[in-house]
Amino acid sequence: MCVVTMVLIFLCGAAFGALAMNLGAHNRLHKAPFWTESGKAISLEKLKNELELTPAQTEQVALVLDDFVKYYRTVLSDGKTRIMQLLNEEQRRRYERLMQPRSY
Repeated sequence: MCVVTMVLIFLCGAAFGALAMNLGAHNRLHKAPFWTESGKAISLEKLKNELELTPAQTEQVALVLDDFVKYYRTVLSDGKTRIMQLLNEEQRRRYERLMQPRSY
């Protein structure tokens, strides 16, 4: 009886988790990275709403975010280049696979 109860509890938890993911929790957990265009737009919209930015402030914040995105992409690219220089051919192939964006 104890085993049946444990299995039932497990199945209920699994069903609830699947339902929550299908109802949109998954999208809230896996937001677009801030360095992508969609992530930057989401970040700007959130700042605009939460801070009640004026149109002029929104424009200035958008420029700052653009600069930050460019800087971050440069750092990522430089880091990737430096890592690739340290690896052998097989490791480079595996590293490239590891760095591929995952779709959830």
